[in-house]
Amino acid sequence: MALSNKPLRRIGVMVKAINPIADILVIDDDPIIRRILQRMLQSQGYRVAIAETAADGLDQALAITPPVILCDWRLPGTIDGLEICRRLKEHPDLSMSSFLLITAHAETASRVEALEAGADDLLMKPIDMAELKARVKSGMRLCQLTRDLKKQKQYLENELAEAASYVQSLLPRDTDKPPVKIQTRFLPSQQLGGDCFDFYWLDPDYLVIYLLDVSGHGLGAALLSTSVLNVLRSQSLPGTNFYRPDKVLESLNNMFQMTDQNEKYFTIWYGVYNRVNRQLMYASAGHPPAVLLSQAAEATSQATNGVATSETMLLRTPGMPVGMMPDTTYTWKRCSIPDNSYLYIFSDGVYEVPETPADETGEILGLDSFIDHIAKCPRPGQLDQLISHATMPSVDVGDDLSLLEINFG
Repeated sequence: MALSNKPLRRIGVMVKAINPIADILVIDDDPIIRRILQRMLQSQGYRVAIAETAADGLDQALAITPPVILCDWRLPGTIDGLEICRRLKEHPDLSMSSFLLITAHAETASRVEALEAGADDLLMKPIDMAELKARVKSGMRLCQLTRDLKKQKQYLENELAEAASYVQSLLPRDTDKPPVKIQTRFLPSQQLGGDCFDFYWLDPDYLVIYLLDVSGHGLGAALLSTSVLNVLRSQSLPGTNFYRPDKVLESLNNMFQMTDQNEKYFTIWYGVYNRVNRQLMYASAGHPPAVLLSQAAEATSQATNGVATSETMLLRTPGMPVGMMPDTTYTWKRCSIPDNSYLYIFSDGVYEVPETPADETGEILGLDSFIDHIAKCPRPGQLDQLISHATMPSVDVGDDLSLLEINFG
């Protein structure tokens, strides 16, 4: 019998009127047992609903979602109490109800079978009334705690979703205005991570581009990433030359030591592009390399069935993540940007995903494979195709996913 959110109906069978409100549902085919249990529980102040058959019990359970369900293991028909337990525990609205199975089976194997089916407790026949009162009281308390926990979980999920929306609202919008076209993708994880990125012109000739990834998950990581974004966007690092990537990283490292940031650090790739001489200065701190593809690299990769060649440049410099060690010195490099080149900057969440949707071996895509994807992917603007392996329904995004494509026309 399939369960749904609506009360079940049976054609040609008189359905007993269902009590819309009840604390306890008793499912038992013995009228004497039902009457005894009903009177005893009502004397304790509980509202009690009665079901004589398994089908009626399923209907009433769906209709009233009682905190506690008392059910006899042995019931007439093809559905016994154990099967009722399995079905109700699989239903999202009834999984929190405490299910007490009444049985004469005293064997350990039977008790294990009942617990594996989802029963929260067992009551042995003949039923001891003092024990029944205690177990019902415990079941009511357990159900309430579970429901409170579910509400709190939903509240926290809503808070994280709101925080993710806030982080996303701070990120820059894509731009297709020459001389540089930039497309971005940002997919926050369910736990909310610490990815953040930005790009803006320091002056009419110099463009800043960076992406950072804070360690850990949750609001703490998100707050640190947005703090760094605001500091860089407002250029409020004292005595820092923002045209020098290495100096920016050194100032960030001095300001955001992990001992002052709840033991959180972050990786970052930071670049400054001069549009006049088409030079890119860059520095990185423990971050994955940026990938630069030139037009020549594209033509070569197409001629060789998409195999990445030496024209694919990996741009990174050695350096500890920001915040790990005080007084860390960073280095910078410079490279020329050929016409119609593409620069890809990303966080590790892009490639630390299962290699295939059905991959059960635990193997991840990995950085090298992702770089191969970049070299083979048609351009321009195919970011969705690049991250398709990480956005499949069967893949749980366990970390923030950020990807930037900069087209130097």
